[in-house]
Amino acid sequence: MFEPEELGQRKEELATSLREARRAAGLTGERLSARCGISQSKISKIETGKVLATATDVERILTALGTGQERASQLLALARLANTEFQGVRASLRRGLHQKQRELSALEAETQHMRFFLPLMITGLLQTPEYAMASVANFPGDHAQAIAKRLDRQAALYNPAKHFSFILTEAAVRWQLCESRAMAVQMARLASLSELPNVTIGVIPLDSYVPDGALNTFTIYDERIATAETFGGVIMMRDPRDVADHLELFAFFKKYAVTDDRVRELLDSIARRFWKLSS
Repeated sequence: MFEPEELGQRKEELATSLREARRAAGLTGERLSARCGISQSKISKIETGKVLATATDVERILTALGTGQERASQLLALARLANTEFQGVRASLRRGLHQKQRELSALEAETQHMRFFLPLMITGLLQTPEYAMASVANFPGDHAQAIAKRLDRQAALYNPAKHFSFILTEAAVRWQLCESRAMAVQMARLASLSELPNVTIGVIPLDSYVPDGALNTFTIYDERIATAETFGGVIMMRDPRDVADHLELFAFFKKYAVTDDRVRELLDSIARRFWKLSS
């Protein structure tokens, strides 16, 4: 077990441990490079902490060094911690709600394909202003600035060079975060965005049989980073195996979602219900 604060704080320890392992094996960086197929320049940057080694990098290095199983297991566990970062809610609030939006915008700018699994809420890129206001109402800070930056991020949806895949549960769509009229407008917003050629919106109907539970929201940025959201904060995972696990999980849930005309029909029926409640 580990404390959340440990995540993302082991980069220097990993760099030092790998450098010591190489020296203990009596190899130069050049010889290690030849054995493991990683450039000497990258090995140098890993050992000085300028580049964070992935678990795959560490595995290749340890195999080349002939490191014993017990020590190798310790270093691989360390690599996984170093490639995982925890961003606590309290720390994010201290930086300001708008700063979180800047960070997300920067991450999205360098990503070509974003995948979102949303079991309980509609994410910021899909929100109407009214829904966005309701989503931050219980947090302290400058709400107007944060919402403005969140809505600015939505411009990326109209960039044909990027692709967005959203899988929501019907529970997330129906969760009444704001008054009924605003929820009906939010349904229309989802239906409209589903028409964009580079945007896929799928909803898993409540009456569908899904042989696994939807435990938390997660997002995947290309095949580089996966994030998982909890009430306490966000876990950022860069280990390729963690990212691959989330890609597999996303593909699993996608199989049970309705898309295209079927999702628009479902959203329209939910919108009509909200309009009826508002009258």
